[in-house]
Amino acid sequence: MGKIIISENVSLDGVVQDPTGEEGFRLGGWYLQMGDNDREAWAKLLLAEALGAEALLLGRRTDEWFATRWLSRTGEWADRLNSLPKYVVSATLQEPKWSDSTASKGRVLKGDVVDEVSKLKQELDGDLVVYASSRLVHTLMEHDLVDELRLTVFPVVLGAGERLFGETSDKKPMRLVHARTVGDGLAFLTYQPVQDA
Repeated sequence: MGKIIISENVSLDGVVQDPTGEEGFRLGGWYLQMGDNDREAWAKLLLAEALGAEALLLGRRTDEWFATRWLSRTGEWADRLNSLPKYVVSATLQEPKWSDSTASKGRVLKGDVVDEVSKLKQELDGDLVVYASSRLVHTLMEHDLVDELRLTVFPVVLGAGERLFGETSDKKPMRLVHARTVGDGLAFLTYQPVQDA
C-alpha cells in the first residue's frame, strides 16, 4: 500500500503562496532569500526524498508549473524528478504535462478525488509525494488520506498569503516524528497524523 507524503516549503507562519516571486504576490520570493549553505543542504534533502519516492501526486497547475521548470534540466535531481511517474488530479487535463515521454509514466485522475487517490494508494507501494498543490493538499487532509507531512520551514514571517492548511471540518491532530536543522537556518519537520485521536 502506498503512503501519501505531503512535502512543502512554508514560511514560519505557514504561507506557501508564491515562494519564487513569479506569481505577483507582493510578499512573494521569500524562498529565494536562503543562503548558499541552506540551498545546498535543502537540495540534498529533496534529492534524497525524490530517490525514495515511488511517484508524484500533483494538482493540474502544479504539474504545469513544474513541467516548465524541470523538463529542460539535467543532473541527478532533475533526472529523478523527470523520470518519476506522475499522477495528476484534474477534471480537464488529458495527460500530465510534466513527463519524460521515454521514462516517465503517469495518468490523470479525473473522477472523485477521494476515490481516485484511495485506489491509487491501494495500487502502488512506496511514497506518493505531493509537492505544492495546495487545493489537493486541503482535500487530502480533510479526508484523512495523508500519511505524513514533511515541512521545510523558512525563517521568515509573511503575515499574509495563502497558507498550507485551509479550513477543515474538524481538528487534525499530528505527532512530530522527526525534526532537524537544514543548512544554517531551515527547519525540516516530519509529522504523522494521530489515528483515532
